[in-house]
Amino acid sequence: MPLSALETRAGINRAKLETVKSHLTHSFTLLKRERKELNNVRAFQNMAQEVVEGFKFEQRHGKERVRVARVWKTPQGRHFVVEWRVGISLFSDCVNSYLRDDNSDIVATDTMKNTVYAKAKECSDILSVEDFAILLAKHFVSFYQKVTGAIVNIVEKPWERVIVDGQPHEHGFKLGSEKHTAEAIVQKSGSLQLTSGIEGLSVLKTTQSGFVNFIRDKYTALPDTRDRILATEVTALWRYSYDSLYTLPQKPLYFTDKYLEVKTVLADTFFGPPNRGVYSPSVQNTLYLMAKATLNRFPDIAYVHLKMPNLHFLPVNISNKDGPIVKFEDDVYLPTDEPHGSIQASLSRLWSKL
Repeated sequence: MPLSALETRAGINRAKLETVKSHLTHSFTLLKRERKELNNVRAFQNMAQEVVEGFKFEQRHGKERVRVARVWKTPQGRHFVVEWRVGISLFSDCVNSYLRDDNSDIVATDTMKNTVYAKAKECSDILSVEDFAILLAKHFVSFYQKVTGAIVNIVEKPWERVIVDGQPHEHGFKLGSEKHTAEAIVQKSGSLQLTSGIEGLSVLKTTQSGFVNFIRDKYTALPDTRDRILATEVTALWRYSYDSLYTLPQKPLYFTDKYLEVKTVLADTFFGPPNRGVYSPSVQNTLYLMAKATLNRFPDIAYVHLKMPNLHFLPVNISNKDGPIVKFEDDVYLPTDEPHGSIQASLSRLWSKL
């Protein structure tokens, strides 16, 4: 065989070898990531479990609905405000408080409430709701010897800066609609599960939606339609891939920016391009495309869960013995929210066990 042919074949073989090596490296990385996440999940599940007097016993205690507002003021006179509703659950070695008259290992829930206000006071710089949840959870697992894990969930009330005469007001705010949520689960080892979310993202489009070719039987009354109003109130949760307190991004307000970006991706996917929109053959299909777009856009998000009730707008046809009073011509509807269709699904990366 000519030398050139041997060199060519050798080059091809080297290329194949590099490809195989790349695939194996990728598979090994995924396997390590899966094993690490699975161990974290098991650790979180076991935080509250122990055997007591021959029984499996699970316990936690905490404080719910702690409301706190924090104002920051810049030297230039601009104010920033957040309002949070905080929930705390602690996993701790306090079995004696359940089995006998011994409360010496319990962190009082009133102490947890006070800690929320103290930590808010200590935050001299504005921070995201995620960062505050992490800060609180980290405090409880590090400050108290008996606390092995903490769950902190927060709902942020949507105060938005008002615009007056075309200018952002220095200290005026109005209440918006959808709410920003966050949950941080932290173990004493530093392991972390961080979830962000949106509650109450109401979206509607007046066309480019239909629903046809579904199962029909003797109970079916719904007609096929290729043009209808599609309305829903999106509840979204997404879980980040950061599995340790030591791997978190250090950029200020990183998670606030990410929240706004995720909300934009969800809405843009629902509506489609402004001049023509995008057709939705079902809420299910639209939900999947929204979740997929989120994972494709943000590599540090490992899991997305969307809940999208189908809020029906029913055509109005009214008539009496004299004839039609209102004849529906794709114009007059009866908005309803009960009963409504209930559609939800989760989408995660193959390596994610979350």
